[in-house]
Amino acid sequence: MVLAELAGRAGIRLSPGKGARARAVSGEGRLAGRRVVLAQPTAYMNESGGPVRGLLDYHHLPVTDLVVLHDELDIPFDAVRLKRGGGEGGHNGLRSISRSTGTRDYLRVRIGIGRPPGRQDPADFVLKDFSATERKTLDLLIAEAADATELLLERGLEAAQNAVHPRS
Repeated sequence: MVLAELAGRAGIRLSPGKGARARAVSGEGRLAGRRVVLAQPTAYMNESGGPVRGLLDYHHLPVTDLVVLHDELDIPFDAVRLKRGGGEGGHNGLRSISRSTGTRDYLRVRIGIGRPPGRQDPADFVLKDFSATERKTLDLLIAEAADATELLLERGLEAAQNAVHPRS
């Protein structure tokens, strides 16, 4: 949803790829004053690494320029955090990307979905639809995550973190 927002803001049309780009929809353009390739793997989330690697190779992009937008259980719903590197925290999509790129040192826009209630299995929780309460603020969360991504591209990680992360 955040990728669609970014594509809309930049006027980038996402279309199915061929060859090395076959397992993703992608589009090129300018966002936040930079040339970008926006892409969403169409493979299962747990197999995202192959399409990501294929796109990096096809577009001759270093993994240090990779920005992955993903859901994050360890961040409350409606919060966005930015970082470079780190673990995968049980996120199989991140694990696949790290394995295929050979590094965990890529930029991340972490979009909080919160912890599952009670004893609900996290795997079931991440696959369910948003609650009625969450849907009321979902558009705002999508916009905030897109804004954070643009700040990251414009200003770099540290400056974007200072603007996005709440003060303690």
